[in-house]
Amino acid sequence: MDHYKVLGLTRNASKAEIKEAFRKLAVKLHPDKHSASPKAERDSATVRFKQVSEAYQVLTDDRKRADYNFQSSRRPHNNYNTYTRSYGYGYSRSNTYSYRRGGGGSGAANRASSAFENLLRYVTTRAFLLNVSVAGAFLGGMAVVNLGWDAFWKMHNNEKSFEEAMRSVRKAKSHTEKQSEPGTKVPS
Repeated sequence: MDHYKVLGLTRNASKAEIKEAFRKLAVKLHPDKHSASPKAERDSATVRFKQVSEAYQVLTDDRKRADYNFQSSRRPHNNYNTYTRSYGYGYSRSNTYSYRRGGGGSGAANRASSAFENLLRYVTTRAFLLNVSVAGAFLGGMAVVNLGWDAFWKMHNNEKSFEEAMRSVRKAKSHTEKQSEPGTKVPS
């Protein structure tokens, strides 16, 4: 089902045009308006109303519309399949968009394309993006703390690096150990 054709619009329709087309069709096809109609006409109007509602939901949501446009632009016109879209945080929605999938190609190429599409869907989920941003903030914070610690160390240790300070400590420790050995006189 082509959502643009259902609403009678072109692919470059604005949100205002989508909303207006939906409003007109919803008024025309609403089940309450056809309650006194014969059963066949009532059922037909109900099915069309559901299609119009689904088209409106997909085309007014920027992310769903971009995903739908991407999927529909990749559809060659021979075999019908279904399309399932899943969203982050465990929510999913299964739609049966009838689209045609390319036939005649190699199975490996279709699997690679499918794997890439699945990876692209995963990388654009909210959960993934949230995790990446938290990891980035954590790593950035660690870098800032590390730089701050180095500056703090040098400020309180006469501009010596940690390694230089450790050499001084070892030297002082060996000097103290030599003084504490019995019978050894170390010059002061």
